[in-house]
Amino acid sequence: MRKLAAGNWKMNGAPGSEAMLADLAAAVPQPGCDVLICPPFPLIPAFLAAAPGIGIGAQDCHWADAGAHTGDVSAHLLAALGVSAVILGHSERRADHGETSALVAAKTTAAQAAGLTAIVCIGEREEDRDAGQALSVVDRQLWDSVPEGATGENLVIAYEPVWAIGTGRTATAAQIGEVHAASRAALVTRFGAVGRTVRILYGGSVKPSNAAEIFAVDDVDGALVGGASLKAADFAGIVAAAAG
Repeated sequence: MRKLAAGNWKMNGAPGSEAMLADLAAAVPQPGCDVLICPPFPLIPAFLAAAPGIGIGAQDCHWADAGAHTGDVSAHLLAALGVSAVILGHSERRADHGETSALVAAKTTAAQAAGLTAIVCIGEREEDRDAGQALSVVDRQLWDSVPEGATGENLVIAYEPVWAIGTGRTATAAQIGEVHAASRAALVTRFGAVGRTVRILYGGSVKPSNAAEIFAVDDVDGALVGGASLKAADFAGIVAAAAG
């Protein structure tokens, strides 16, 4: 399975930040894996214009095609711009905006209907892991956040333990492998053979120094990268590791 290196810029970047894409392309002219950058909404058109060979995604979308939803963006509008994927259900959205798994599922349905790949995020909090509930929490999020009709083209799962996002802490290879194996099993149970074609990414303080070790874990099909995706040199190291 071809790995995916996806960069989540979160609320970072400014006009002109698209210059990073040229630096990234120069550093890894033939990446050997799929590469995706998800900048803030206002930067998407400039990133699309500057990104031959690099996919551009968004960080959220609304479940409706149009309507009285001030400040929201529809999946159909994103697709019309040329966006190929959208991150949904990130733990920061779940925590800061109170997003439920049911809402994430509705957004995923909208994204897939618009022809986008939905990158659905799942992950336990530190207190969940300490209580021995990591697998049950992640399994429930996966089942409740993913609607029917998944394929290897329209769905990506991103496992991001909340306690490892932006903290410098990274889950051990054993912890990552346990959750990814359980997530793969859940996908296969629900979708049959199709479940083996859905990529499962790891996210949580991924950086060039630990990327190769993470990608060597079974059922890790790439990474969803935060801070390390903002600099071409750092992200290029992760992309190179994903290419193997």
